Amino acid sequence: MAKRSAGILLYRMRSWAPEVLLVHPGGPFWKNKDAGAWSLPKGEFGADEEPVAAALREFEEETGFRPGSEALIELGEVRQRGGKVVAAWAAEGEFEVGSLRSNLVEIAWPPRSGRTLRVPEVDRAEWFVPDAAREKLVPAQAEFVTRLLDAL
Repeated sequence: MAKRSAGILLYRMRSWAPEVLLVHPGGPFWKNKDAGAWSLPKGEFGADEEPVAAALREFEEETGFRPGSEALIELGEVRQRGGKVVAAWAAEGEFEVGSLRSNLVEIAWPPRSGRTLRVPEVDRAEWFVPDAAREKLVPAQAEFVTRLLDAL
């Protein structure tokens, strides 16, 4: 069975046009990667958790901010190249990128070395206009920007 993740695509309106908040993964592997490396804040969940609850939890873990859940827009699911299925919802809100407080995760580094390193799950967040967001996002997740624009 494919791994499943859920996330929130936070958006805000600027001059009658939307911007979306994306996060960049932390750690040495991702340090110099940009286009195609960014994501919406998201994470895996188990069978015992509702996807939307997992999306809100993961957003808070990765950013230190919990978006409102009263007016979520369902964006459906996409399947990433590796097979992971990602479900997403959009929420309108503000987030000061300088206030990012990500949880820490332990990774094997260097790979197969037997050593571990604790790194922030995400190392930065940034607001993007839709076209730029599509370029920055993991390719399958770019569909969420299109679906958000259709919903707005």
